[in-house]
Amino acid sequence: MDKKYLAKIIATDNEGLQMISACCAGAKVKISDIKFLQENKIFLLSIERTKIESGQEDKKINSICKFDFVDQVKSKNINQKDQDLTLELIGIDYLKNKDDFEINLIFNNNAHISLKSETIEVRLEDQNEIK
Repeated sequence: MDKKYLAKIIATDNEGLQMISACCAGAKVKISDIKFLQENKIFLLSIERTKIESGQEDKKINSICKFDFVDQVKSKNINQKDQDLTLELIGIDYLKNKDDFEINLIFNNNAHISLKSETIEVRLEDQNEIK
């Protein structure tokens, strides 16, 4: 597969985060593909998304969404024991809370994950196309 179609978006501000949010809207995420590496302060989501930014709506792609400098993760309405459960990511937004950012991952069924972070540093990196 041609590597040049594999996007890498790095967000360090609201505008970048909105772009990643738009690219991830409607993405499927399995509970088993959500990881918080506490020692490294990294939160990872492995997602299956539609390649909307290239106008190829029929193209599905596996991507990794990586959040750096994450101090704390809270989830609501997510059964973490159900590793096969697939959520749909609706969007990502954030609030500034004193010196911290609270990045919110909003899923279907009123589920969400909130990341407490000292800064916005998010990467969306495509892995491979789903044939």
